[in-house]
Amino acid sequence: MPRILMVTAEAAPFAKTGGLADVLGALPPALARLGEEVGVVMPRYDVASIPESQRVWHAMPLVVGPNRYTAAIDQVTVGGARYWFVDCPPLYNRGQVYGNFADNHVRFAALNLAAIGIARHMFRPDVFHGHDWPAGLLPVYLRENLRNDPTFFGAKCVTTIHNLGYQGNFPASCISDTGLNRALFHSEGLEFWGRLSFMKAGIVWSDAITTVSPTYAREIQTQEYGFSMDGLLRARSSRVHGILNGADYGEWNPETDAFAAHHFSSKNLAGKRAAKKALLAEVGLPANPDRPLLAVISRFAEQKGLDLIAAIVKDLLEEDTAVVILGEGDAQFEEMFRELARDFPETFAVRVGYDNGLAHRIEAGADLFLMPSRYEPCGLSQIYSLRYGTVPIVRATGGLEDTVDETTGFKFHEHTPAALLHSIRKAITEWKDRKTWLQRMRRGMAKDFSWAASAVEYQKLYRSL
Repeated sequence: MPRILMVTAEAAPFAKTGGLADVLGALPPALARLGEEVGVVMPRYDVASIPESQRVWHAMPLVVGPNRYTAAIDQVTVGGARYWFVDCPPLYNRGQVYGNFADNHVRFAALNLAAIGIARHMFRPDVFHGHDWPAGLLPVYLRENLRNDPTFFGAKCVTTIHNLGYQGNFPASCISDTGLNRALFHSEGLEFWGRLSFMKAGIVWSDAITTVSPTYAREIQTQEYGFSMDGLLRARSSRVHGILNGADYGEWNPETDAFAAHHFSSKNLAGKRAAKKALLAEVGLPANPDRPLLAVISRFAEQKGLDLIAAIVKDLLEEDTAVVILGEGDAQFEEMFRELARDFPETFAVRVGYDNGLAHRIEAGADLFLMPSRYEPCGLSQIYSLRYGTVPIVRATGGLEDTVDETTGFKFHEHTPAALLHSIRKAITEWKDRKTWLQRMRRGMAKDFSWAASAVEYQKLYRSL
């Protein structure tokens, strides 16, 4: 059995800003259930929520180029997987996970070096598995700085691209802060359009590259979705693997949901209508369960296609629907949705911020779920929606294409307001035919996108390496 050490900027439930954290909270325990020995290294942020942990290293020296730090290492075990937290207040006590900090390249270079320290002294892995750009320098340190160190002879490196739109690109001068050889800064190495790129580093130096859905693995090798790295990925296409993310049905299950006002199943959907009534009351929408309730739970970013929703507001008002929106992000979208709630309080309910409990209750109570993404590497909300009988309306891209079909949801291809509106109107028409609608709900609820199948695919990849 290969021993796997993962490196990540976030993992649920400790620190979360998006779907990456959900993956790192669920995949390692799923692999442990298959018999793998798995460890995860991440920062101990001041905003992290960490249960009682054991301090296993009191003073790890961290030398990052000209910068010197001392870190402590704490450990907890969850679901058979060990999580190590790098406690270095000068780097990680910033009140947030990422932030627009001038030393982010140092913060995450240090994370990779701390992971190597853990690998050297506490957990000798066969496979290093880095997630997204914060772990991009991990294979470079192993292959270049430590190329003659027998400690890591034979170890393999995997990089997972969760979202190619976030690349960790920094000024070229930052390489001197990382401790890497300046000779590596060239077009076939660390240089990306004149900048130092952590994501490119992970792609170039890894033995395998994975993405979070088969369709996204193909899309990132095209100019439309490749964020200027499509040529690099096409040149390494034999190393690129698309493995669909899974859902944690222990947390997202309408029969047992700890946050839901009412429970239900595909065999007994009475609780679904009760959950809808409770949700309408909670968010302050009129108590009318006999009109369709559309939901959006999203990071407010251009990627998510929220501008399409803004463009069809008048049409939604004419359709006599209710819409509940939960999320946070770009200020322009936050203000846009707040204005909709102020101007049309009978139709739009908006909650700006992240509220996990409310997210569960929205999934339980809504009829339709909107995901009009420009691109979506995998997406988890549509998978949760299927399990809760909340029929998804999605753009056919990335993981949305792979998880929603015409029997369980509604898909559109052109990223236009007209295409989205057409799908919504088609769905509302079917929603009024209760027999047909219940059949569609139940087909979606029967789908299984659990982590068990995805973990097996990762296990196969590790063994093949």
